[in-house]
Amino acid sequence: MEKSKIVLPCPPYIAPILRKEIESHGYKISHEGPLDVALEGTKNDCMYLNLHLRTANKVLFLIKSFKANNPDKLYQQLYQVKWEDYLNEEGYLCITSYVNNEKILNTQFANVRVKDAIVDRLKDKTGKRPDSGPLRNQMVVFLHWQEDQVSVYLDTSGETIAKHGYRKIPGKAPMMESLAAATILASNWRPEQSFVNPMCGSGTLAIEAACIAANKAPGLNREKFGFHYLKDFDLNEWDNMKQKAIENEIPIKSEIIAGDYSRIAIQAAKQNAEEAGVAEYIQFEKKDFRDSTIPENNGVVFLNPEYGERLGDEAELAKVYSQIGDFFKRDCKGKTGYIFTGNLNLAKKIGLRTKRRIPFMNAKIECRLLEYELYAGTKKDKSSK
Repeated sequence: MEKSKIVLPCPPYIAPILRKEIESHGYKISHEGPLDVALEGTKNDCMYLNLHLRTANKVLFLIKSFKANNPDKLYQQLYQVKWEDYLNEEGYLCITSYVNNEKILNTQFANVRVKDAIVDRLKDKTGKRPDSGPLRNQMVVFLHWQEDQVSVYLDTSGETIAKHGYRKIPGKAPMMESLAAATILASNWRPEQSFVNPMCGSGTLAIEAACIAANKAPGLNREKFGFHYLKDFDLNEWDNMKQKAIENEIPIKSEIIAGDYSRIAIQAAKQNAEEAGVAEYIQFEKKDFRDSTIPENNGVVFLNPEYGERLGDEAELAKVYSQIGDFFKRDCKGKTGYIFTGNLNLAKKIGLRTKRRIPFMNAKIECRLLEYELYAGTKKDKSSK
């Protein structure tokens, strides 16, 4: 089977986490940049990565790289590609792009030239042409044009895989599923430990923790990917991959607790967990975070409070952050505490020294995952054991 470069875009700060995730599946990384990770593989590898990866945005399969300094050169190079071997001439095609070229003032113009080259080639070779438009729910071709360097990819994901397909009720200001997974993978939590998620909202953090602990492939929640619309899509291979992923799932042995004072939030979290297939593994409780059930065994307490950028008032939230600090000191001794926030001024109200401050982006908001080691005694007591 044809091998090529596979590029996996991701948000800022997540590439090191994505790299470890890919390597855990036995792949060798050829490149890690600030916004992507790359490897060599086949279109079957693209299917596997779409099925299993939690922290990537897309899985892009390189078709051709070349130099072009104007739209005509772009068209000529792309017309030479044997698109009839890749795309269904009676299907649907969407072109997306990143363009940084001084001769292209309108990205849509570059997209149109890509579409024209593909459609003209298919029509000349098969007598038929695909429909095209903005929808990304079928076959997507991605253009990356930086100065005179061009790379064209099959977007084997179609719609982003940053969404894991289970969140039917998002709640207010939810974390993207891939971001939630990345913060958990960046933490020191291990699946055999307890995971407590007060202020759970729509349940994303608890659900992602349960999916990680159960070794549940996130792509199982989704019916179709971009690769389903490729001409050489192998349905038997895909069915075998999914069946193997299901067989590799394991029972969860640790306690995963999701709590929220809002009855509506708990109902949403339960429904989302049902969609994800992990509801049986999560203990839901309608409680104020200060009354959360904290297991006695090793584990983490993971909170994603509001941080005043879009919701709530900062003065009011300052009280909440102070209460989180009190809750950590009073009820979470012996655990590791995590706060994901986009407001470091509010984080100061927690009143505890951070062990780590891990950077993330939540949309356009600079955030930190703050780690607190919550000693059962004093730090001196812990180090002397």
